[in-house]
Amino acid sequence: MIDNAIKTDIERYFQEDDLGRNPFYISNLPSETVKCELKLKDDLILSGLPWFVSAFQYLGAKNLEGLLEFEGKTFKKSDGAIIKFELPFNIALTGERIALNLLQHSSSIATYTNQFVEIAKLKNIKILDTRKTTPGLRGLEKYSVRQGGGYNHRLGQTDMWMIKDNHKSFFGGVEQALDFFKSQGGFYTPIELEVHDLDELIQAIELKVGHVMLDNFSPEDIKKAIEVKPDFMTYEVSGGVNLKTLETYLIEGVDAISIGRITYGAPPVDISLKYKK
Repeated sequence: MIDNAIKTDIERYFQEDDLGRNPFYISNLPSETVKCELKLKDDLILSGLPWFVSAFQYLGAKNLEGLLEFEGKTFKKSDGAIIKFELPFNIALTGERIALNLLQHSSSIATYTNQFVEIAKLKNIKILDTRKTTPGLRGLEKYSVRQGGGYNHRLGQTDMWMIKDNHKSFFGGVEQALDFFKSQGGFYTPIELEVHDLDELIQAIELKVGHVMLDNFSPEDIKKAIEVKPDFMTYEVSGGVNLKTLETYLIEGVDAISIGRITYGAPPVDISLKYKK
């Protein structure tokens, strides 16, 4: 059965593909069974199979649940891994591009995220995503981060009140912005304050803010920030961190590093789908 949340997305993706414009073509495609081979041609974490399977199920395919056992598995290019299954030709042809695009995108994000995770875990620092996701694909992209061993920051704006520069500018400073969000009545809604220098950090400590984002802090300034870190505060580092610079930010006392590029800048992995009678 197609998960309802994914089904809503799949419906939208097929509407975008505009299949209804030529029902004669769709209805006349042969429905003979073909043998399918999903070829994994890179080092990767395979992610997104619930979307891949759902795309074909939406078109009427049956008995694909067995593919889900490969979800989250790690494959090497040298393995030459091939996952085999069967589909009616008309369903394979109609659904392959949407299914493969989603699988490839998810696997790219999971694989890239995991590269950061494997480095950061040496210091027990969590890798977080951000809200820098593709409109219409946030669910898939956030899911993919978790498949890669990362953590989700916020699924939406109201999961946590995030006080940023524009808030501080509009309300007249850190304390005023903090007062506004406290007045919103979110009894269980946490607040995170984005700070840009040590003076703002000291102010946040005095105001007993539980979570701060050290935005674009240099490693040297992060070390200074850790010297004054109180027990009640969580430090999240963000801003310009990439695989080449990550190790310089793995500093004792940092709790998490949020990285937008794991969703918007993941290098693509090579996956293909071939089928024949």
